[in-house]
Amino acid sequence: MAVNLNRKNPTAIICLSPNSGGMEIDAIKLAKKLSSHTLITLIAKQDCFIANSKNDYIGYNSIELETIPFLFSISPSIIFRVRRIIQEKGIKNIIFFGASELKSLYFSFLGLNMNLIVRHGTNKSAPKKDWFHKLIYSDVHYHVAICKHLQKNVDFIIPFGQKSQSKLIYSSVNLPNFNPIKSDCFTLLNVGRIEARKGQADAIKACNILYEKGIDFHFYLAGGIAPKYHTIFMDFYNSLPYKDKITLVGHTPNVIDYYAKADLFLFPSYGEGLSNAFLEALSCGLECIAYDNTSFPELKELGLDFHLVENKNMDQLSHTLLHCAQNRSINQGNITKIAEKFSTQAEIKQYLELLE
Repeated sequence: MAVNLNRKNPTAIICLSPNSGGMEIDAIKLAKKLSSHTLITLIAKQDCFIANSKNDYIGYNSIELETIPFLFSISPSIIFRVRRIIQEKGIKNIIFFGASELKSLYFSFLGLNMNLIVRHGTNKSAPKKDWFHKLIYSDVHYHVAICKHLQKNVDFIIPFGQKSQSKLIYSSVNLPNFNPIKSDCFTLLNVGRIEARKGQADAIKACNILYEKGIDFHFYLAGGIAPKYHTIFMDFYNSLPYKDKITLVGHTPNVIDYYAKADLFLFPSYGEGLSNAFLEALSCGLECIAYDNTSFPELKELGLDFHLVENKNMDQLSHTLLHCAQNRSINQGNITKIAEKFSTQAEIKQYLELLE
C-alpha cells in the first residue's frame, strides 16, 4: 500500500526530560525529520537541555518551541499548558518521548481525541499494569520501540488499550561526511552520559592492560557526568595512574570530531535500549566493543560486525581491547550496512504512516 505523503495534521513532539542523553537528542532530531511533512511544535521543560540546545541539532527553521516550567511529573503546569498549546495550534498528533510525565499528559489530552504515539527508547524493569497505568496508557494509539529487544520489553511491561498497536521503527543514523584523522596513538572513544550503568568505569579499567603493555593510547569520554554519580566517578578517575591518558570532554554537539580521530569505540554498557552513539560509531567504520546484553546481539543479527564480550567479564573486555589495539582496522562493511538498515527515509516513511 502506497504511503500518503501529503502534509499531515499539526504534530507535537513532547519530551519533558531535563537530561542531555540520547532520548532528548532523538526528540530534537525527529522534529527536524518530520518538519517537512507537518507543522511541528516541540514541547520541552523550561531552561533544560532541549530548550537550550535545539539549535545545536536542528538549526533555525519552522519548528516551534514551547517550554513548560514544572517540578514534579504530576503537575498542573504540564496539564494546563500542554492542553492550551494543543488547542491553540490545532494539534492532532502527539509523539511523546518519556514515561513519568504521561501521568499529567493523560489529563492534558482528556476529551481531545488525540492520535497519541509513545516512543520507547529505554528498558523498563517492573510491569506497569496496575489500574492507574492502565488508565493513563488507555488512549495510546501506537507504542513505538526502536529495536526488537525494546519492543518485547514494552509488550511485557506496558498495558495496551483497546486501540493500541505495537510498532518497531529503527532510529536513523545520518552523520555529516568527515575525513578520519588518525595518528600513531591508539585513540578510544565513549559517547554518552557518564553513570554507573553505562559502563564507563569498566571501559577505563580495561585500559589498564594497554598501560601495562606500554601501548600509547588516549581515551576520550564525551558526555556529562550524572550528578548522583559525580563524586564516585571523579574519585575513581583521580586515582588512576594513567589519568593523563583520559580526557573528560563533557557534553558536546561536535561529537563528529571525536569519531573522526577515534580508532575504537569502547562501550561496555550494562543495559541499553539502542545506543545512537554505538550505531554512529559503526557508521564511521570504527572498531566497536560492547557487552553481550540488551540490543547488541540484535545488531549482530542484522549483520553488523563488532566485538561482543560476555556481560561484565572484565578479563575478556581487557583482552579484546588489547587485540584491537594490536590489530587496528577500519570496518568498511558496517558503513554500508548502517546506511541500508538505518536510513532517514525509512524512519520518516514509517512515522508518516502513523500520523493523521
